[in-house]
Amino acid sequence: MENIEVAGDTVIRQMVYIIRGQQVMLDSDLASLYQVETRILNQAVKRNIMRFPENFRFQLTKEEYENLKSQFVISSFHEAPDDSHGGRRTLPYVFNEQGIAMLSAVLRSDVAIQVSIRIMETFVEMRRYMANNTVMINRLNEMELRQTEFQRKTDEQFERIFQYIADRKESAQKIFFEGQIYDAFSLMVHIVRQAENNLVLIDNYVDVDTLNILSKKKKGVSAFIYTGKNTRLSDRDIKKFNQQYPVLEVRHTGVFHDRFLIIDKKIAYHIGASVKDAGKKCFAVNRLEDTRIIKDIMQRLELEAEIMA
Repeated sequence: MENIEVAGDTVIRQMVYIIRGQQVMLDSDLASLYQVETRILNQAVKRNIMRFPENFRFQLTKEEYENLKSQFVISSFHEAPDDSHGGRRTLPYVFNEQGIAMLSAVLRSDVAIQVSIRIMETFVEMRRYMANNTVMINRLNEMELRQTEFQRKTDEQFERIFQYIADRKESAQKIFFEGQIYDAFSLMVHIVRQAENNLVLIDNYVDVDTLNILSKKKKGVSAFIYTGKNTRLSDRDIKKFNQQYPVLEVRHTGVFHDRFLIIDKKIAYHIGASVKDAGKKCFAVNRLEDTRIIKDIMQRLELEAEIMA
């Protein structure tokens, strides 16, 4: 994919609004970022309407739109180019994170992919900032839609609204749909970053994309990969990784079908797809609460290592 110049974080942040308790962007702003006309963007959505349920994309009410226009005097409220007489013929649509991720799939352009990734990064950074600044959350709610009820919600409710891994309380189960590549990648990185001493990945299909995720581990954390003998990782790949992110050790085993990621021999995740393919198709990640299962897995790995030695 060629390197395409896209809008910076500051520009994108100015286009993000809190509506109905979630971060969204206007169709006209997204069209501007994706370098297409608003009508072209909405036509692409209509042709793929099954990919955009109401919890991905919804139309603003007149009151919501007037509320936004009265509070902000920025480029987001330029009139759509589909009306030469000024003013939109219809109320605008807004897209949340899931809807924006899906847009990159239906628009089918390098610009759309890179812009969507940049937007996701901006959304995450905004949430992290708000999570550490309760006063900012309250001010945003009061200034934009006066949603005082949202201010009283617990960390668990906060996670359900934003539906992303940057939230304070981690869900035991997560599911990702086709196209949520950045979301899935971020979750894998989040899990890897939990390790303080070591992490163990059991995955029969690993390659350099797997190493890209493991490279996010904390300094000093040892990584062990148990994979099939036909792995796509070469000795050269492993050597290069260890030169920058020591220590990684790759071992072979053929007794596991499923994928597991074990953190510090205490926390384990069952992953429905190979780590390198996260987000390419629908898959789920489940945290295993039973420590006996983790112990059994580790014992089997030790047994395998002894047999292969």
